[in-house]
Amino acid sequence: MKNVFLEQKIKQFKNKRILIAPLDWGIGHATRCVPIIRSLILNQNKVIIAASGAALAFLQKEFPEQEFFEWHSYDIRYSSSKTQTWVILRQIPKILWRIYKEHLFLKKIIKDKSIEIVISDNRFGLWSREIKSIYLTHQIMIKMPHRLSILEHLFYSLHKFIIEKYDECWIPDFEGEDNLSGDLSHKYPTPENTSFIGILSRFEKKEYSSISPYQNLVLISGPEPQRTIFEKEMIEKFQQTEESTIIISGKPANSTFLQTNNITIKSHLESEELAFLIQTTPNIFCRSGYSTLMDLKILDRKATLYPTPGQTEQEYLAKKMRGEVN
Repeated sequence: MKNVFLEQKIKQFKNKRILIAPLDWGIGHATRCVPIIRSLILNQNKVIIAASGAALAFLQKEFPEQEFFEWHSYDIRYSSSKTQTWVILRQIPKILWRIYKEHLFLKKIIKDKSIEIVISDNRFGLWSREIKSIYLTHQIMIKMPHRLSILEHLFYSLHKFIIEKYDECWIPDFEGEDNLSGDLSHKYPTPENTSFIGILSRFEKKEYSSISPYQNLVLISGPEPQRTIFEKEMIEKFQQTEESTIIISGKPANSTFLQTNNITIKSHLESEELAFLIQTTPNIFCRSGYSTLMDLKILDRKATLYPTPGQTEQEYLAKKMRGEVN
């Protein structure tokens, strides 16, 4: 199914040199950039990709012929506990410094690489007065923990201030009641430069003549140390059963393959193989990250969702998918 909203946006660009830079908190921001990059290439643009960590490794596998360079992340540290709020808040000075540095670095890259357009997936500092800049986000509002809900409008206002520095803001969702992001992009007024561009997924729904050899599919994602904690929990869970289970570790830089009794563990799968497993494996277990939910939506599958502890956005989305919020 074609995303006509995205196609309309991409039509405005042809024979341009375009920098695309996803945030690297896990690989979700990188995976949802895949349809954008594909569309840009089909429209005869030169795409240059800036990323780091797992996001860089993933996109290099997806687009081996494109030009890449490593762009360091905000280097956010997460806690192994069930709350992340204070851990993140303590790192705000470091985040602001990284935003300032990436804004300066963008000016250099524009000159060195003759960039004409920049598309930033949730990187705050990649706006420019010299070229067209586009910001991609699914959460205009930053979801706050219940105890800090009084700060919600303040963080919305700060994010809105950043968004308005860009020429355009693209929201990967649908406008109106039939939406996926809920409060994250619909509770407060969107800035005037925003457009809803529909669901973004690297997958397309297909009909398969065969079915998955596994009963359970586990998709591991997110930042450390919670990624590893979740993986260990899932291994322990399915070791107690005899059900054939495959666990995808979400580590595209590795090529690990392990087989123990009823559990197969692979570090990464190519998109076509993963799409097949998502569509044909009876039971799916995964985080409730927004990019994962978009993939499930496109492939018309449901899953048992495990939000990353303390990550309020994922906790909200998991409740929304279960019908526990209005």
